[in-house]
Amino acid sequence: MNDRLSKFKLALAKREIDAALITNEKSIRYLCSFPFEDGCLFISSESSYLITDFRYEEEAGKHATDFTVVCPSDRIAFLKQIISQEKIQSIGYENTDMTVSEFHFYADALTPPFVPMSDLLKQMRSIKSTEEISAIKKAQAITDMAFTHILSIMTPNMTECDVALELAYFMQKAGASGVSFDIIAVSGDASALPHGKCQRRKLQKGFLTMDFGCVFEGYCSDMTRTVVIGKASSEMKKLYQTVLDAQLAALSAIKAGACCRDVDAIARNLIENAGYQGAFGHGLGHGVGLDIHEAPRLSPRATEETLMAGHIVTVEPGIYLTGKYGCRIEDMGCVTEQGFDNFTHSDKQLVELFQ
Repeated sequence: MNDRLSKFKLALAKREIDAALITNEKSIRYLCSFPFEDGCLFISSESSYLITDFRYEEEAGKHATDFTVVCPSDRIAFLKQIISQEKIQSIGYENTDMTVSEFHFYADALTPPFVPMSDLLKQMRSIKSTEEISAIKKAQAITDMAFTHILSIMTPNMTECDVALELAYFMQKAGASGVSFDIIAVSGDASALPHGKCQRRKLQKGFLTMDFGCVFEGYCSDMTRTVVIGKASSEMKKLYQTVLDAQLAALSAIKAGACCRDVDAIARNLIENAGYQGAFGHGLGHGVGLDIHEAPRLSPRATEETLMAGHIVTVEPGIYLTGKYGCRIEDMGCVTEQGFDNFTHSDKQLVELFQ
């Protein structure tokens, strides 16, 4: 039995949950190593079923070797049969991922009570294995290469959308299966929008913030670099250096056992004390894995969250001046017992283009 499945069954037993119904595609992939879009996993102490249809049956049998692959014509009838045979009294479900309609589809049809257990899988998925770390490192290496590439081919006549499309194209040509989220490429006054949408307009003078990442073997990368189109003013240089100083201070504080809220506060207080009160409105970072946003989070609201060795997190402070411009710098890496293994190697010194 694979290590993840074994640990999951043990965790279910400790919670005194008889079985689990897994419907989230990323959780399914995590537990059975096979990505598919139509079906679910049903796991108990006695059995492990991958329930799907004919389209995935052959491939699932090759990859999900610890699961019994079944393609029942009536999935509810099949589940009822297993529940009866194994005398299952409770079923765990991913309460933060399952839709209301999906919940009622299963809970109304099956007799045992459904027990929320999203936190169980989220905690398991937050600690990355050696293989997961290797895939994420590769995803980030491709992302670093994309930044180098875009700087080498960018012209003042390119649009924000051109930049985003070129980054996506390069990363997929370099081995990524796709982007890990909609790429952000915002310039001029739009750089003041933390999650602004790229527009079909030529790159505007001022900051150009590029937030992008890719997927490699199912795992995501995430980085942000801000450059200047034209020449930076003294105020822009001060703002940029403040963001960089905040990031470097936070990076130096990361290690296993550090409080997530405290790490966020290091960057936030530096930005506030530099005169940018209220200009850093989002959390400092988040976990990354099969999903682009996972546990843990580096945030003022992360009052009880502590970093652990094996967490992959981003560190991405920013300053955003409404109607004017903004800047964000983001790295991603792995928390260790001693500190932080930064996977992001792109230069962070201020770059001025087309002066």
